[in-house]
Amino acid sequence: MRGQEPGDLVRTFFRGVGQTLITLGVVVLLFIVYEVWVTNWFTDRENHRLRSQLETEWANGQDPLPLPGSGPHAIKLGTGIANLYIPRLGTDFAWTIVQGGDPPDQDVLSKGPAHYGETQLPGQKGNFAVAGHRVGKGEPFLNIDKLRSGDAVIVETRTYWYVYKVLGAPTGQNPEKVHSNVPIAGGGSVSLPGRVIIDPSQGEVLDPVPTAPGQGSDNSADKPAVPLMTMTTCHPKFTASHRMIVFARLAGAPVKNVNLTMPQSVLSLYDEVGT
Repeated sequence: MRGQEPGDLVRTFFRGVGQTLITLGVVVLLFIVYEVWVTNWFTDRENHRLRSQLETEWANGQDPLPLPGSGPHAIKLGTGIANLYIPRLGTDFAWTIVQGGDPPDQDVLSKGPAHYGETQLPGQKGNFAVAGHRVGKGEPFLNIDKLRSGDAVIVETRTYWYVYKVLGAPTGQNPEKVHSNVPIAGGGSVSLPGRVIIDPSQGEVLDPVPTAPGQGSDNSADKPAVPLMTMTTCHPKFTASHRMIVFARLAGAPVKNVNLTMPQSVLSLYDEVGT
């Protein structure tokens, strides 16, 4: 029996390398399928369960949120506290906001968009902040970059419907281009964009009066005069190197939640969404 020729050894080597690369490719593909599609399925199912549970509690007169002026109130982590709707993202965009820590951990974020536990509650003066995944785990904030200045962000609680509007002007334009003046207690105002990209270390966007990075000032000592909402997610997609932030401000008086049905004044916001 003759020994292997050099060419045979080379072919065997490259065949082995090829098989290894194919195996690695399959593993990577399966990981992507799991992270993007399988985790979406689990999160959608869990968020739907939380929504059903929350709306059953509401129908029975229970509310996980404290009454205004009732003082500190501990809300259990992972509990559904409110429902979120964004007309710009379609009529099928409907998520239950989950109570999180500060910041919300991955277990809570795997259930849906999560409230930063140390920030304000819906409708309160100050900064109501919510985090959400952009890819995988339900990806509730996948298309948050599509929001324009003036777009409605609707938050439903047991007692009220709150309509926040994305900052920036004029309405319908890129919210990164123009800042809005937001009043603070005692007079004066701060300048905030509708959307900004930040480094993960720039936590000042979660202050009661948020500070826009690059603004050259610190708003941490300011007292809020109006209710604000801040939504955070990873940027760019498929990475966590930066954060995308969307700022919104409560627009008008809250609408009483009667019979747990979206009122016509809120429904009409879907008709206002342009192309």
